[in-house]
Amino acid sequence: MTRKQDWEAAATSLDAQGWALLPKLMDSKTCAKLRSLYEKEIFRSTVVMARHGFGRGEYKYFSYPLPEPVADLRNGLYARLAPIANHWAEMRHEDVTFPAALEDYLKRCHQAGQRRPTPLLLKYGPGDYNCLHQDLYGEHVFPLQVAILLSEPAMDFTGGEFVMTEQRPRTQSRASVVPLTQGDGVVFAVHHRPVQGKRGTYAVNHRHGVSALVTGERYTLGVIFHESN
Repeated sequence: MTRKQDWEAAATSLDAQGWALLPKLMDSKTCAKLRSLYEKEIFRSTVVMARHGFGRGEYKYFSYPLPEPVADLRNGLYARLAPIANHWAEMRHEDVTFPAALEDYLKRCHQAGQRRPTPLLLKYGPGDYNCLHQDLYGEHVFPLQVAILLSEPAMDFTGGEFVMTEQRPRTQSRASVVPLTQGDGVVFAVHHRPVQGKRGTYAVNHRHGVSALVTGERYTLGVIFHESN
């Protein structure tokens, strides 16, 4: 991680709105390096979104071993986010504890048959978009994930904003557009986040997506911590 992050502020933002900005999580050189990996034979699968009704554009899941910048980032982010995940689980009275190290959490996933790596690279061109969705792959779900923008808005592409929605019980959905520049990350709720209400804790449902690109190409690194079955 390039820039020292204010994790206390990130935790506060996550509790308040389900997402938090991580400014300059990656430098421009590393962003370029990761973009250049897209055509290499280091991925386990490619998903063309239009074929599945997911939107337009495509993404590729990395194979193991992960490229060093991705593996380092995934390990480092998990260690910072595990305490927040445990706090959320405690608020919701869930019988789950997330270990301090990603390696130990992945062992839990693998024992349940979730063995396939989930970090991915996403590529969008003009008119491409990603429908609102949740990245749920099996029994074990780490409640937070991170997306890092690898392209520079207004220079490499226009449009293509990262969008989050939240749905509270008995209210209409609220949308947020996250202001990302190249190298910025956004950490966000995968599925639910707990909110303390007058009558106890309730769950707010979240989805995320990307609005349609107008021009250019947009690359994103997605860092998901649970594995896929």
